[in-house]
Amino acid sequence: MSNKPKSPVGRLLRRNISAAQLAAYALANFAGLAIVLCAMQFYRDVNSAFDSASDSFINRDFLVISPEISSLGTLTGGQAAFTPEAVADLESQPWARRVGAFTNAGFRVSASVDFGARGMQTFLFFESIPDEFFDVRPPGWSFDPKKGEIPIIVSKDYLALYNFGFASTRGLPQLSENVINKVPLRITLAGNGRIETFSGRIAGFSSRFNTIAVPQRFMDWANSRFGENDTPSYPSRLILEVDNPGSPEVTGYLASHGYEVAGDKTDSSRASYFLSVVSGIIIAVGGVITLLAFVILLLSLSLLLQKNRRKLTDLMLLGYSPAQAARGYLSIIMWINAAVLACVLATVTLASSWWENRLESASVGVAPLWPTLLCGFIALAAITLLGYIRIRHTLRRYFRP
Repeated sequence: MSNKPKSPVGRLLRRNISAAQLAAYALANFAGLAIVLCAMQFYRDVNSAFDSASDSFINRDFLVISPEISSLGTLTGGQAAFTPEAVADLESQPWARRVGAFTNAGFRVSASVDFGARGMQTFLFFESIPDEFFDVRPPGWSFDPKKGEIPIIVSKDYLALYNFGFASTRGLPQLSENVINKVPLRITLAGNGRIETFSGRIAGFSSRFNTIAVPQRFMDWANSRFGENDTPSYPSRLILEVDNPGSPEVTGYLASHGYEVAGDKTDSSRASYFLSVVSGIIIAVGGVITLLAFVILLLSLSLLLQKNRRKLTDLMLLGYSPAQAARGYLSIIMWINAAVLACVLATVTLASSWWENRLESASVGVAPLWPTLLCGFIALAAITLLGYIRIRHTLRRYFRP
């Protein structure tokens, strides 16, 4: 039995095909696509580390800023605050999505709690921000004056200070988050000639939100009832929702206006921005290599078609259509791209498992792999389709009567 291809087009390809040119295309396409997909998956994995390290209540795209306190303001007793003009200027920046103001309590706050036969009382401060700036609000994050219970979010740093700096030296019990959520508080508000006591509870904890936060609805109600200052005060802190906290536009603007950023948001955001820039460069390099590989494929096919032009014309006279002639060339592209895809997916899977093991050992979650592999499949499917379209276009010219 003969092993020769039955199709006349197949015999033409087998006789005139350049294995070296197709091998160069396969190697270049493999290198470019592997670079693109590895860079893409590495960026997604490392970027998920920034997401998992973000605050559980506020997204990492939020920055808390305050004016820099000058020495003159310290001596004269002036308060550093944002004027309406400064807030309007921030809102007009192209990278600022939303700007929210912290509302300070215009009254005195104290809290007390009993631990068996021992009790503790301390002065507190309350702040609030509009509820829409919270990514996730804990259950019961609201206030009803008729019920009189105040939900509170406390910084995790404050709990650590109590457990390891205060309770350990005063013989008081150390409290976990689960326990302190169940501890009833007595909150006393005083001001404007009134003194009233409310029940309070710790509704949640924030790792990067250094304040004692209460619902905005409670703050508005309490300031109208207990506030002692009729003159509206300017906010001393703002919360910004920005496109990229680490971008040069954001950091340059904040530095030029003397604004300070709470926590380490700028450091992690700069690292994330640097990672995105480097990943973008690597992906661009890989994309260029893949594009050059596609050009090599088109040149190889064009040369092959040019060599077979006379014989393809004979096929036209025998009744073959451009679509029939193109199928033979398409089969070669599909087989080569299938082999390239298998090698690329295996390479990306092995590379990602190598660095994911190290990320997971540092208790950092990683992104799923399938979206990256799907992108590789789509990219090679697009290359195959474009190659087929190019072949059909060329063959139509050859088969033109």
